[in-house]
Amino acid sequence: MAAISINVSTVKPLGDRVFVKVSPSEEKTAGGIYLPDNAKEKPQIGEIVAVGPGKRNDDGSRSPLDVGVGDKVLYSKYAGTDIKLGGDEYVLLTEKDILASVV
Repeated sequence: MAAISINVSTVKPLGDRVFVKVSPSEEKTAGGIYLPDNAKEKPQIGEIVAVGPGKRNDDGSRSPLDVGVGDKVLYSKYAGTDIKLGGDEYVLLTEKDILASVV
């Protein structure tokens, strides 16, 4: 079996899926206490690095996504599939799992 080299530029989401680079979690609390790795919460904010072509409608056309590459988004805590590429963390999720765009 041949080995495949995967990097961010080779990932192209299908349908209404988006590929999001996860923002790093907070290292310390508001009070200044440093958190160990096992006490950190899973981040819910990230930047979109790739988007799919959109969901296919009943007539065969595609509905465009409301978000695009470069948008910062807030997504559901346990949504999507976690992926680790080259030391960075990413999550592949559907558009419906995105809760808001962060300005």
